[in-house]
Amino acid sequence: MIDYHFDWGVIARNWDKFLTALGLGLSLAVVSLLIGSVIGLIAAYGRLSRHKWLSWPVWAYVELIRCTPLLLLIFFIYFGLPEFGIYFMDKTQSFVLTLSLYAGAYMSEVFRAGLASIPKQYIEAAKAIGMRPWQRQRWVVLPVMFRITLPAISNNLISLFKDTSLAAAIAIPELTFTARQINANTFRVMEVWLTASALYLATAWMLAIALRQIERRYASIR
Repeated sequence: MIDYHFDWGVIARNWDKFLTALGLGLSLAVVSLLIGSVIGLIAAYGRLSRHKWLSWPVWAYVELIRCTPLLLLIFFIYFGLPEFGIYFMDKTQSFVLTLSLYAGAYMSEVFRAGLASIPKQYIEAAKAIGMRPWQRQRWVVLPVMFRITLPAISNNLISLFKDTSLAAAIAIPELTFTARQINANTFRVMEVWLTASALYLATAWMLAIALRQIERRYASIR
């Protein structure tokens, strides 16, 4: 049996790199969720449209993205689109676009379910007091939908944070890529990957706790 001796000094010497990479991954997830939420909200309204010329393309987009592996989408957008003359300023923007489109497909289903769950009485009451369509959406539909879908939005953020590990495939220096570089330079396999795993776990856990608190506070608002 191989006698492996742990050397945690490697982690201490590279701790700043781990934290920087972790911050980058978290930023990628948050930005992608924000953009994906906008895409998802537009797509959700498109799916609910009575016009097939609008609902069918949205349906095709959602099904295509949901049925395609994220890693394949990353490769296609980063390596494939330039072959068609579509270029990005850098690989980070390419990854954010990919993750946003990916998040948008899932968020569209979340928002569509949320919109369908809004009690009709709310809409009727808004009409009764003379609210215009845009006012009903702004003051009634969207706030109620957000309250309904907040747990699913929280879960998607955590999922997207974990998915940022795939950015290592195109050499974006997030946590997985940085851990792989440190491992290659130091050959401290166990220390590096245990630390990276612990950082993913701790961050996802803290996100879950913070988001649950937001859910409880928002749910208490009447």
